[in-house]
Amino acid sequence: MKLLSMLAAVFLAASPAFADGDHPMTDGTVTKVDAKWNKVTIDHGPLENLDMPAMKMVFVVADPAMLDGLSEGSKVRFVADRMNGKLTVTEIEVQ
Repeated sequence: MKLLSMLAAVFLAASPAFADGDHPMTDGTVTKVDAKWNKVTIDHGPLENLDMPAMKMVFVVADPAMLDGLSEGSKVRFVADRMNGKLTVTEIEVQ
């Protein structure tokens, strides 16, 4: 199951076509990675799909494998959405 989750995360991160839909990718910088709670803090630009201005905030990740390769200072492009009432990173790629 973990392998399947990792493959799904890699596929999504490698497919820019998924990001061309209703939710454009946003640029940001990772300021903290919390693998224990599957969270990442990102200092980001505006999130158009969520009508949010640029800020630094904590997100849950849709798949814990998304945290692999992330570290403080990583430049990323990502998509976030509301899932089960939580702001959640649904796609992410390291720049």
